[in-house]
Amino acid sequence: MGFFTIPLARLVGASGRVVAVDLQPRMIGALKRRAAKANLLDRIEARVTSAETMGVEDLAGKVDFTLAFAMVHELPDAKPFFAEVARASKPGASVLLAEPRGHVNEVKFAAELAAAAAAQFEVTSRPVIRRSHAAVLTKKF
Repeated sequence: MGFFTIPLARLVGASGRVVAVDLQPRMIGALKRRAAKANLLDRIEARVTSAETMGVEDLAGKVDFTLAFAMVHELPDAKPFFAEVARASKPGASVLLAEPRGHVNEVKFAAELAAAAAAQFEVTSRPVIRRSHAAVLTKKF
């Protein structure tokens, strides 16, 4: 609904672009309405996706940053997600992965980090985010 998308659109500036993907058309619709009210719709590309793919093939090698906040644990397998993010990412691109401690234990988070490593991401920092496991990942060159 734009909780992170709207602030990110402000951060990227007039020449930047934020691509938001969601499985639920209602969420994308709400995001578009909120972005329009904030006069940021021109910076946001909102896409309805499927459970199988984010549908970002057209972004291959173009993405600077991916935010994966409290969602990877809901996927049946993190490996395809990180592989798709890696294909879309530029070399050196960053991913902020954050998962809620109430839903994801240390073992599960470590498995997500292993899936990211298999897609050529390395952990470059472990920021503190309240009630979350978190890591900043960087795509290897």
